[in-house]
Parts: sequence; structure tokens; C-alpha cells
Amino acid sequence: MPMKENPKEIKSNLEYLRKLFIMPDSPDKFIEFGHDLLEMIHGFFQEKGGIHSSITLPALSEIFDQTAVPDSPKLIKDVLSEIKTKVINHSVKVGSPYYIGHMTSATPYFMILLEMIIAALNQNQVKIETAKASSFVERELVAWLHQLIFGRNDKFYEKNIQNHRVALGNVTSDGTLANMTALLVAREKAFPHDGDFPGLRMAGMERALRHYGYARGVVIISKRGHYSITKAANLLGIGEENVITIPVDNHNRIDLKRLRRRVKNLQEGKGNGKTKIISIIGIAGTTETGSVDNLQGLGDIAYEAGAHFHVDACWGGSALLVNEYRSLFNGIERADSVTIDAHKLLYCPMSMGIVLFRNEKDLRLIRHTSQYVIRRNSVDTGRFTIEGSRPFACLKPWASLKIIGREGYGLLFKQAHKSTNNLKKILDSRGNFETLNTPELFILIYRFIPETVREQLLAWKKVKASAEKRQKAKEIERKIRKVNHLINGLNIKLHKALRRDDTSFVSRTTIESTRYRPQNIVVLRAVLINPLTNSQVLKEIVETQNRIGLKIWQEFEPVYHRLRDSGPGRVNELI
Repeated sequence: MPMKENPKEIKSNLEYLRKLFIMPDSPDKFIEFGHDLLEMIHGFFQEKGGIHSSITLPALSEIFDQTAVPDSPKLIKDVLSEIKTKVINHSVKVGSPYYIGHMTSATPYFMILLEMIIAALNQNQVKIETAKASSFVERELVAWLHQLIFGRNDKFYEKNIQNHRVALGNVTSDGTLANMTALLVAREKAFPHDGDFPGLRMAGMERALRHYGYARGVVIISKRGHYSITKAANLLGIGEENVITIPVDNHNRIDLKRLRRRVKNLQEGKGNGKTKIISIIGIAGTTETGSVDNLQGLGDIAYEAGAHFHVDACWGGSALLVNEYRSLFNGIERADSVTIDAHKLLYCPMSMGIVLFRNEKDLRLIRHTSQYVIRRNSVDTGRFTIEGSRPFACLKPWASLKIIGREGYGLLFKQAHKSTNNLKKILDSRGNFETLNTPELFILIYRFIPETVREQLLAWKKVKASAEKRQKAKEIERKIRKVNHLINGLNIKLHKALRRDDTSFVSRTTIESTRYRPQNIVVLRAVLINPLTNSQVLKEIVETQNRIGLKIWQEFEPVYHRLRDSGPGRVNELI
């Protein structure tokens, strides 16, 4: 469908507009446009070349520089042609087997068909009047996942799966809103109705703190916590300063000993008055490393502290579908709330979150009603949600769980596990890389570091450990830090060069919890969930990184030698 130089001009009239809204008498028009559309999509996936188009961001901005709303209408085929030229041709190939940088992967082709159904039906999940069957689909999906996590007995689900008086959970636009819903409920539970105090949702945070005699309310999470928790604290009036982060151990799991000490200090209120712990949050699949906290231990601490125990399982929660991974999540069934993202390990398109509550009555704490929808005694799902209008997004995971099934997801996760192990083996067998985590849920962090430099750092660490004089140990530590600072700069440059090379993609982050802790280390991050990624692809990705990394190292090597041989050196000159 080539782009026309001068698209046909058409006159806007009501008859023409009505035709856009009226379903055609025959499916011929749909078939015609559907064929063209599927050809465009197919061409995008078959197109050879890089992950991104070669166009620069400034040049792309010039394509979309029309400052006024269009006046005259255009033919559908002309706008579709424009979409192909302007949008599809410059979209990121996140489904490529060489794209292993983020939690975005290839999706099954049937998702395109489901998206068409969702758009065609245009159900609004807020109310039964606009979402008849789809409201029941949503409740069924929520019950499936609730049972997967909390494992209540059959009688419980038979009673509550379609019980409109309660809600086992919500479908949300994404994980951020799912986490926000969990913390909103936690906030209400922390400061409930009490005598003449009507509860926080009515009175506000300041009055709630005053009534209960607290100086502040806090949320506790590890340093690997997702930034959505901070956003939620901001929007819920808890305050970003009241999100307390606890250091992680060498496996990127929350340090339970430090957590216990912090909880004790907060409850004793030394110096700053009493603190109410609103929620303690565990992570089941950290965004940066895929690690799973000790949920059993966290559950104990939350229970003792009288805090809402929330588990952010947006990344890892779907792995509960497979029995081999259940032991990783021991204790998750004790959580008060759990969040999962369908657009991650359920392989659905962007985006959909789910929040589940162990207690089916918890969502009553945030229930709202209105005169024209979500009336007090209605069956409307929207009574229990933060969001108002919502699409029928739950159709995607509901259908996917039927089409792929638990057995199919087990095979997908087995392939992801295999790819993760393969990449680790490939990197460990090459001298110029250092892997920096033990993957649990398909995420590997590592860095490019010439073999001689890595061996030198290990030698210095051994000397430091056996040094009898404290001053000598400090000097060695300074050298290690400076070399790591240099290697950080090398990996930043490498990552930018890989973006320019564009034959593959990994992401980049900075982690303080490696073997060099507490120093911040710049790492490359690979997410290995695309079932189309195989061992040969991974070898090619590593070979490209090695080739480009060695070329860039030539700029850094003289500085490294000066630093190694004669003290501090000019570490900053290349960074």
C-alpha cells in the first residue's frame, strides 16, 4: 500500500460519516482493509535490518510537526497508508529474537484477532449496561488467578466467582494502577473508621494521623522496588519521602535483618514520634534482576508489625502457573494483595495489570457509587475500581490461558530458562564479560570487562582481604573503585554504540548489590523470554558486544594502565 503523493480529497457530509459508523451489509470491506492491514503488519515483521529504523529522532519529529487539528477528512486507505509510512516503518521491533533488553517480547499472532474483537465490541467494563458477558469473563479470570495465588477451597470460589457483592480483585490498565489500588486499600485499612473519625478516605491523611497519634505513615520496600510504588505514595498523599527502601542481600532480595531493625526503630518512634507502617511490600520478580524476595519471612514481619502485606508480582507472578516455580513464591499465599501484569509473562500485548486481594471484602473499603452508573445495589464492576471506563482487555489473558494452557506456559518458561542459562554460559566462557547475578526469573545482568582487568580486580580483592594494615586495604579499595568507575564508563559507551549498531538490543541499569558493593556498577541487562530467541542468536549478540567492546576499550586502556601502575590516574577523562 504505497503512500500517495496527493491523497484524494473528500467532502465531509453526514451521509459519508454515517457510513463510517454503520456496519457494512457484507464483510467485503473488512476483508479488503483487513488484508491490506495484515500485509502491512506482516511486512513489518519480515523486514530485514535493525531493531529500529535508521531515521534520527529530530528527523522523526519533523514528520509529526503538524500543529493544527486536520480539517478535511481523508479516505481510510489513505490514512492507513500514512500510518504505514510514518508509524509502522519507524516502530521498534520488540518481537525480534535479537531484542532482549526489556520485558516486552513477541506476542502470539492470535492477539491481533483478540484486539480486533475488543475494538469491535467496544465494551466498557465499568458497568453491566455496557459490558454484559464481558463482566462475567473478567470475574472468571480474576478468580482463576486468585485461586492460583491464594488457593482457597472450591466452596470459596463457587460462592464468590460471580458474587457481585464482593470483588476478589480488579483488572487495571497496568501494573502501576494495580499497585496503586493495593496501596489505596492498605491506606484505608491503616486508618479505618473509629468512633467520630470517619476514616481516612473521608477525613484525609493529616486528620487520620492526628486521630491515631502518629507522626507519619510509611511504606517499606527493598531498593529493587519498582518506581510505581513511589508514584502511588505521591498520589495517595503518603508522600515519596515516606517510601522507605531497605538494602538487598547479594541475591538482590530484601535484607530481612535490616528490615526487622528498621521496623523496630519505627515502632519505637525514637526522636520522630510514632510511625504507622501502612504496608510492607515484597517483590516476586524485581524489574532489574528478576529476583524474588523471601516472602515467607516478609509475611512474618508484616504480620508482627500489623502492616498490610503486599506482593508486587507484576513480573514473576505468572510463573505460578508452572509447578516447578512455585517454591520460589513460598509465602505469597499469605499476602493481603498481589499484583500481576498480563503483558509480561502471560505474553499479552500492552498493557493490562491485575490486583488480587486475599480477603474478598477488602475492596469494599474503596467502593464508590454514582446516580447514573455503579449504583449502590448494582452488579457493576466499576464500584470497586479506581478507574472509570475500561476496555475489555481481560479477554486477552482469558483467551490466552485457554489457547496456551498451563502446559503451554510451562514450555514457554522452560525455553526462557534455557535461553537465560545459555546466555550465562556463553558470557562466562568468553573472557571479556562478567555475569553479576544468579538468574531466577529470566533476567541476567552482566558487563563487558576485558579479561586482564577482571583478573586484576579479583587479585586486588584477594590482597585486600588478606591485608594486615588497614591503610593498605583502603588504598587497594580506592584502586578497585577507580577501575570500576572506568569500566562503568566503558559500558555506558558500549551500550550507546550497540544502539547505533542496532543489530540487537539489551538494556542498561546501575546496581549497587554486586560483588563490588556498595559501589554502583553499570550493567547490561538481558530479558530472555522471547521463545524465538535461540542459542545461535545469543552467540551473535555476544560476538557483536565483544567486537564493539574491544574497539572502544582501545580508548580506555591507556588510562587503565596508568591507574594500575601509578596510582589514581585520570579516570574521568573518557567518561
